[in-house]
Amino acid sequence: MRENLHRFFRAARGAGVHVSPAESIDAMRAVKQVGFSDRAILRDALLLTLAKSQDEKLALGDCFDLFFSQPEPKQDRPETDSDDNSSQDSDQSPSSGPASQAGEGQPPEELGPLAQILLSQDRNAIAAAIASASGAASLSDIRYSTQRGIFSSRILNAMGLQRLRDDLDVLTATNPALAERLRAALDALREAVRDTVSQGLALYAREEAENLRNEILRNAPLARIERRQVAEMRALIRQIARRLRERYSKPRKRQRRGHLDVRRTLRRNAAWGGVPFLTAWKRKHRDRPKIVALCDVSGSVAQVSDFFLLLIHSLHEVVDDVRSFAFSSHLIEVSDILEAKSPEEAMADIMSKVGFGSSDYGSSLVDFEKEWMSTLTPQTTVIVLGDARSNNLDPRADILRRISERSKRLVWLNPEGRLAWGFGDSEMPRYATFCTVVRQCATAQQLERAVSDIVATYQ
Repeated sequence: MRENLHRFFRAARGAGVHVSPAESIDAMRAVKQVGFSDRAILRDALLLTLAKSQDEKLALGDCFDLFFSQPEPKQDRPETDSDDNSSQDSDQSPSSGPASQAGEGQPPEELGPLAQILLSQDRNAIAAAIASASGAASLSDIRYSTQRGIFSSRILNAMGLQRLRDDLDVLTATNPALAERLRAALDALREAVRDTVSQGLALYAREEAENLRNEILRNAPLARIERRQVAEMRALIRQIARRLRERYSKPRKRQRRGHLDVRRTLRRNAAWGGVPFLTAWKRKHRDRPKIVALCDVSGSVAQVSDFFLLLIHSLHEVVDDVRSFAFSSHLIEVSDILEAKSPEEAMADIMSKVGFGSSDYGSSLVDFEKEWMSTLTPQTTVIVLGDARSNNLDPRADILRRISERSKRLVWLNPEGRLAWGFGDSEMPRYATFCTVVRQCATAQQLERAVSDIVATYQ
């Protein structure tokens, strides 16, 4: 039972259900109480102990149905009267030898275990043999569709295929009719094993396939992903944001109390002979972090900014104060839009207001200086995401210099390759003079690293 449940937990994780060690222990205790006999009760017990949301409940239910469905060999067609007569004639012939008992429904005792099971047509025994051989062949290690043939062969060999072939050779010479029955049963067994391997691939290869797909997406240029990949990229960006929250939120909570101040603790407890009834802690002052994000949403970088705004908005649990702005030819604040609406609705609203226009960095910087320059403090990190292409208009680098002077850091993330900086209407070399950090940020992986480095400075 334990090994079977461990394989199920592994399949559930591949289906996107987070199963912690504590949750797996709870599930095993629940299964111990309800048992395996009633699949409906077993399914409910696993869903109650493992699923934490409606999406996980649906995914876990599908995983359960797939995991506990056992492929079975097809039943042979009922034999006709003429077949029965010919079989009886064959059984009564002197050449049939000891195998004549097979025509009466009892497999010859000298045959191997696999031949005995196949000829008996015991579905439960066949299913149990396939399940046992699948465990011996480590089917849970399957990762790619190209491994189907390898694992099918491993399972059949674990079931005793070689001995079955020897039995077929003997029966072909002594009882051709019984040999034909055994060949038909072997063909059905091969099909059942192939179905079992396909089931294992669907169960255990999901996580590997998803990791491979995510790795490809992480390194794909954000500006050139296909329309069908946008939803997958949004899901990946949410995973990145969750990982950053988990990485940086917990240390900050642990560090709020600080370290033990030994001297103050001893002085405070002098009346009790130095027994530390009262403790004193060293608290390191930390600035309240603030981030101001300026995102170019003009036609050339709109899609990159879309993902960037989504990531910044998801980091509100790590950074105390985040304000986001979007611009093409003029600049507006979009913080309220991001907080009040779903990601899809927020991005559509932002793009309808300022998106897909011709970029004018100078005019947008003028808008920021007039309305929001006073919000910058020595604790503010300003992040600019854009290609710095201002269509040969005045870039107003002087305003960027003043922004840099008023803030703690000025970070510029450029989705273009470095070889393109400074060519054509690119003002990147001029802007870079006033930036604390300038980084290329064309992929999700580069975006994660850049935001991670920014947030890490506040820990």
